[in-house]
Order: sequence, then structure tokens, then C-alpha cells
Amino acid sequence: MTSRPMSSGATSSIDSLLTQVAGRVALSAASRIRVGNLTVTLPDGSTRVFGDRDSGLRGEMHIHDLEALRRLLTGGEVGGGEAYMDGWWDCRRPDEFICRVLKSRLDAALRGGLKYLPLLLPGILFNLQSKARASIVAKRHYNLDNDLFLSFLDPYNQYSCAYFDGTAHLDQAQQKKLDLICRKTAIQQVDHVLDIGCGWGGFAKYAAEACGCTVTAVNISREQIRYAANFCRGLPVRFLECDYRDIQGRFDKIVSVGMFEHVGWKNYGTFMRVAHRSLKDDGIFLLHTIGGNESTRTCDPWVTKYIFPNGMLPSIAQISRSVEGLFAVEDWHNLGPHYDKTLMAWNNNFQKAWPGLQAKYDAKFKRMWEYYLLSCAGAFRARSNQVWQIVFTKYGTEQPACRF
Repeated sequence: MTSRPMSSGATSSIDSLLTQVAGRVALSAASRIRVGNLTVTLPDGSTRVFGDRDSGLRGEMHIHDLEALRRLLTGGEVGGGEAYMDGWWDCRRPDEFICRVLKSRLDAALRGGLKYLPLLLPGILFNLQSKARASIVAKRHYNLDNDLFLSFLDPYNQYSCAYFDGTAHLDQAQQKKLDLICRKTAIQQVDHVLDIGCGWGGFAKYAAEACGCTVTAVNISREQIRYAANFCRGLPVRFLECDYRDIQGRFDKIVSVGMFEHVGWKNYGTFMRVAHRSLKDDGIFLLHTIGGNESTRTCDPWVTKYIFPNGMLPSIAQISRSVEGLFAVEDWHNLGPHYDKTLMAWNNNFQKAWPGLQAKYDAKFKRMWEYYLLSCAGAFRARSNQVWQIVFTKYGTEQPACRF
């Protein structure tokens, strides 16, 4: 017997049925909300309230197309993010929505549409952050138009967590972060500082201006290096287009801010060995990185697909293993809650800057970028992600005064 293809009417009926079933399953999962409450408005105008109805912590989700629930159920994080990008669902506070999802562990219930397994397996099986592949994130993310990034960052172009110590202003908080790093590493005028993954040169500029030191800064993003060289013109700062594995020389202090997230679990040990050989015996090394609560070999698949290809968040255990036999840990400072505030400030700046950007980027890009910023803010608010500043010295070094 040969099977006949289904008619378009039959296919449409099956798709409609699957969408309805997916909607029921997704809404059933929402009943697991344990933190605050969530009001879901469906396309027909009806509403469902999940969680504690009497809670003052209230969230909203507007479903414009039931297909959004099907994509969320079958596609997990990727499906939910893509449905938001396509305008199939909205909420007034995506950051609060993501925070509720994570605190209630709904991400585990909805995780893992099987069709996105290919996004996860390569991170487990292969070295996606090898030297040959390291430039991928530079080309797809950091080499985007500088105007996009500079539209929402501070004057020092800090694309990492700020330090809101006694201030609610992003610009001041980023300078407080830079000052904190300089104090923790005790940078002096006579020091030669290595900046691994220097971004647009903000730390190098601040350190050279505030401490009078010499800085060698390395990066693999040609666009960032071009900007940074002009940004630091006239200062004792040298920029190299260089993979961290190729760094040469020895330095009094080493700083790496927001770069370790691109190193990958197969290379954590390599990174630390490079830092060890590059640091003078009495030097200080500070690592500033986003971290995860659990060891993993993959990253959020939506973030991997749309924002940071091959990114990965290290755990305390993974970092600890990578420095065994190399460094003493002098201080481990968690700045996680400050990244929530940083991301919210970035999104606020991005929204204000959008009229000047929309000639270059379409509405779908705008929704993608705000979903990136706000969902990350929700993840830090839920304490699913952390930010660590870790101070290292070589064995036998006198303990520096690095706790402020």
C-alpha cells in the first residue's frame, strides 16, 4: 500500500489541534508558579491567573497567537525567545516574567525542545572555543556596529557588570567598578598591566589615567581594537589583535573583565596557565566573570543562537579546578545583584537611543535585543546567574589588601 499525502485541510486541522494541546500543557506548567502570581491573557481576551492571587508580586503575559505556546513547549528557551521576537507574546515586564519562571523552576519543565539538541551537543563533544573558532563571537557580536553598543553603555564603554555602591547612576557605577579593580590589584604607576579581552579599551584608559600605569591590552575583535586605539590615544596603552593563548611577556598585574565567559570549559585550564606564565612572581591577577550556580558544558540555546555563539558560564567548581597547582585564591566577591541593575540601565538607554538606531535595525532586532537584556536581568534577579571578581596570586606571595 502507498500512503496518500494529507490534504491541506487535514494538515491545518492537525496543526490547530497540536497548538491547542500545546497551549493546555504550557498553561498547566504555569500552574507551578510559586513566587507571586502571573496573569495570562489569551488571544480571545480571556485571562488565567497562576500562583498566589493575593501576592503583591504580580506579572502579566499577553498571548497574541496560541502558536506562541506551541513554540514555547516544543522549542523551550529558543522557542519562547523566538516567539517574543516575532511579536507572538508580550508582557509589560519581561525581566519580572523571566525572574518568576526561573524562581519557580518552570524553565526545567519547559526546557529542551528536541529539535534544538544540535545546539547543545557540540558544546559537550567539541572544543567550540578553540583558537581556530575564537573569532566567531567577535564577528557575530562584538564586530556589530559600534553605534549600537555605545548607544547604551557608559562613557568608558563598559560591557560588563557595574558596581552600584552608593549610587543609582550607571556612569558612576561603572567608574566605581573600575576603581574597585584598580584597588584590588593595587595598580601603581610603575606597573605594566595586561588586560585580557579589553573590549573598547575602557579599563585600559581608566587605569592609565587614574594610576599612571602602562597597559598592554589584547582582543580578537578588530572593530573593538580600532575604536580602542583611538579612544586611548596619547596614553601609555598598547593594543594587540591577539588570541589569549598567544600572549607573550610577563606583567606586574593582570586583569580580565567579561572575557572568561567565551573561553569554554575545555580551555579553562589553558587560560589559567597562560595567566600564570604571564604574571610576575609577586603579581596580582583579577578575573571578573559571569558564573553559573552549577557546572555545565553548554549555554542557554537562545543566547547561543542569537547573541553569544559558543558562550559558556563557568561554575565555582570549574574555576577552582582550573587554578589548582597555579594560583592561591585571595578573594572571591559576588557582584551578581549589581548586574540586574546594570542590564536594566542598559535597556533604558537602548530604548531611548532606538530612534537613532532604527534606520539600521528592524523591529525584530529591537525585540531580540530587549529580550536579551531583560531576560538576563531576570536571571540575575532570580539568582540563577552570578558575577564574580576573583583575586589570585602565585603560591608564596604575600597576601594583598584586596577586600574592600
